Amino acid sequence: MVLVKSKEIIQKAVQSGYAIGAFNAENMEMVEAIIEAAEESNSPIIVQTTSGTLNITPPERFCAMVKSVADKVKVPVVMHLDHGDSFERVAQCLRAGYTSIMIDASKKDFYENVKITNDVIRMAKAVGVPVEAELGIVGGKEDGNVAEKEAFTDPYEAENFVKQTGVDFLAIGIGNVHGVYKADPKLRFDILQAVKEKTGDVPLVLHGTSGIPDEDVSRAVSMGIAKVNYATELRQVFTKAIKAYIDEDPGVIDPKKYNGKAKQAVKELVKKKLVILGSTGKA
Repeated sequence: MVLVKSKEIIQKAVQSGYAIGAFNAENMEMVEAIIEAAEESNSPIIVQTTSGTLNITPPERFCAMVKSVADKVKVPVVMHLDHGDSFERVAQCLRAGYTSIMIDASKKDFYENVKITNDVIRMAKAVGVPVEAELGIVGGKEDGNVAEKEAFTDPYEAENFVKQTGVDFLAIGIGNVHGVYKADPKLRFDILQAVKEKTGDVPLVLHGTSGIPDEDVSRAVSMGIAKVNYATELRQVFTKAIKAYIDEDPGVIDPKKYNGKAKQAVKELVKKKLVILGSTGKA
């Protein structure tokens, strides 16, 4: 199937009460693992890359890799820019063929965030690509960018932000953080409920989901989260599988062997997450 726009599958998810999994990929094996897991689960899927990943592998190359795998499956696949760090980065990804965009100006003040987001929306809308933005800082570390303390999304600011931008999806901070949690995460479901009441039909996005208990993720989905991001857990299982293979066979020199094990580990993890999100069988 050709790459599809994120708005198509997320709106369907909202109407039916499940969420779309968005999984960060770093290389070919992870791309294949994510899409194959979706195909075997009959689930729509989002493959995404951060700006940091694109500093290593340019968007033209990464998008072509995802497209080549997506062309061979029947489930809907989206190519998404996660945490776009500049107008120029977004433009580069749009030219490369990305079918969904996130611009993250959440560390700016409210009015600058609105301005930057609107600039990106005007450009993306010209080519029919939906846009995600973030309000309230999701703490933790993302591609070397560190937020020492999370800032919960203010429901009234969220209402104004949506009115002033018309953004397609909104990522919010409710106690979720990027990277590895240093303590058990405590999501503020009261904030999620208040933001949802103020933003109405705008689909909400949960970042930093790696490490959040599955039951909390399911509850967040039932309360209006329509897109759920996973990155750290995929990196962890990929790396762990490689280390385990090399520990068992220190003399191995063929990357296909340990990368194959790592791919399988990621594939199994993605399948489990799709069940939690309720998207299996929904393609």
